[in-house]
Amino acid sequence: MTASSQMLTVADHNRSFSALTYVYPVVSRRARGVSVGINLNPNNACNWHCAYCQVPGLVRGAAPSIDIELLAAELQGFLTELQQGQFMKDHVPEEMRVIRDIAFSGNGEPTSCKAFADIMERVVGIRNACGLRNVPIRVITNGSLADRPSVQAAFRTLAEAGGEVWFKVDAGTREEILKINGVDIDPAAHARRLALTASICPTWVQTCVFRWDGELPTQEFSDSYVAFLQKAGLEGLKGILLYGVVRQSHQPEAIHLQPLSAEELEHIAVALRKTGLTVNVSP
Repeated sequence: MTASSQMLTVADHNRSFSALTYVYPVVSRRARGVSVGINLNPNNACNWHCAYCQVPGLVRGAAPSIDIELLAAELQGFLTELQQGQFMKDHVPEEMRVIRDIAFSGNGEPTSCKAFADIMERVVGIRNACGLRNVPIRVITNGSLADRPSVQAAFRTLAEAGGEVWFKVDAGTREEILKINGVDIDPAAHARRLALTASICPTWVQTCVFRWDGELPTQEFSDSYVAFLQKAGLEGLKGILLYGVVRQSHQPEAIHLQPLSAEELEHIAVALRKTGLTVNVSP
């Protein structure tokens, strides 16, 4: 299928679809429309190694130096094309032809970019200049660098612009975090980073659940996950974005992962709602 006729789907988050360096479109099942992605990690580098990550050639590391002027030109041009050009008609299913958000996501941890705070300011300005003030800006992050002053500055700018953070939490114990996210961190310290982020900017917890070697998440797993959120302070969180695996992982750990059914995901969501948190489910 040629690029001119290809339609975007929830299962295809190909970063090269738009042939741009930093900006790419996806149809987001969680945002329920077109999400304009900003990829600050074109070098495929991340400080985590999540088992379900769909980035091929993922390496450990941080974002490279970013050509901010090129990023700005790409974003402004693509937002204009979405509003005035043929892209929506040619590549987006009719029911999804709405710009739902601008999302810092991409091929690694976006907050590892040294210019993250400056880039955030530019993105807010471009969004506003394009007449899209009502389109939220979101940062999809593992939260590991939230205690950096520059990251906090970016989150403050994000909050002032009406945006929000989607903070990755897939497990509540050191052992499970290491297994799923490939990083050895202290859960208590990470819960403090979540609390700090939520105190600066509206924050959702983003959680991926699945079968591991055919086994459903256990009650002990769920209890430790809830305990983690309680340490961060449930009252400071917007809620939980609960989702399953849809896109193919390109990591060696993919052999362990199997998707949950919609009913199994909803069963987990029902239990999590007992915390008082809003839980949105994306099978």
